[in-house]
Amino acid sequence: MSEQSTDSALTAFSDALADAVEQAGQSIVRVDGRQRQSASGIIWSADGLIVTADHVVERDDDLGIGLADGRTVRAKLVGRDPSNDLALLKAEATGLTPIARGGAPRIGSLALIVARPGADLMASLGTVSAVSGPIRTRRGGRLDGLIATDATFYPGFSGAPLIVASGVGGAAIGIATSQFRGGRGSGVIIPVASVERTVAALSAHGRVRRGFVGVGSQPVQLPEALRQKLGLTDQETGLLVVTVEAGGPAEQAGLLLGDIILAFGGEAVRDPGELRDLLGSDQVGQQATLRIVRGGEPRDLTLTVGERA
Repeated sequence: MSEQSTDSALTAFSDALADAVEQAGQSIVRVDGRQRQSASGIIWSADGLIVTADHVVERDDDLGIGLADGRTVRAKLVGRDPSNDLALLKAEATGLTPIARGGAPRIGSLALIVARPGADLMASLGTVSAVSGPIRTRRGGRLDGLIATDATFYPGFSGAPLIVASGVGGAAIGIATSQFRGGRGSGVIIPVASVERTVAALSAHGRVRRGFVGVGSQPVQLPEALRQKLGLTDQETGLLVVTVEAGGPAEQAGLLLGDIILAFGGEAVRDPGELRDLLGSDQVGQQATLRIVRGGEPRDLTLTVGERA
């Protein structure tokens, strides 16, 4: 390839990156929700729904949103999910441009964090360095995974989208947060699939509802004879019940200390994390069958899932 062709290719690539930033920038706002550095947010719907990081919204009222056209409008808090570090705001504006949403990222892809920590846009270029599978956060939330990037997290970048540099220009594949630390201590990206699920819950309920059964448990090895008796060829452990909360769903269903939980709603549970993962918002208020072993014999209990406070 000639030097002129190389220069032309680099110029075209540079222009494509700038075009992607410009396109995404129409959907990126400044969020004034704390005393110090303003943060960034993403326009989620034309009627004013704004997604940002929860930790940057330190008050519930007197919130300001800086739009791409230079206007600052007021906003109110719709709901927040601290466990996943996401908050949903409603700006007093309509006719806004929602951000395009991309698919799953590919490791090694070029991507940019595009933020509006002040009146103007800022961008940081990097690669998608890692993509984890589903994880549970320290505060009980569940994410479809986390995206790691070596793009620099400058002050005010929390709440900004990570956009891909190919495919649909300016499409967000996730939202930046410094609340969960990446490998280099800067921050990580919450995938757009997790954001969509959280926005739906916050729009409907103002919070993310999480199921609650009221037990403390720990994994316990199932004896080989018991596994053969019950036909549990693919399940080596169950959950030994070590505490039962007074008045909770489990106690009302008749669960006792020393029972071993084998399955919830027909799904095997081998450790406490698997049980928590089955207690999604759609389970709250619903009846489910709890398969247990008591005194070496299996039995089924019917439990009505509560809502975690």
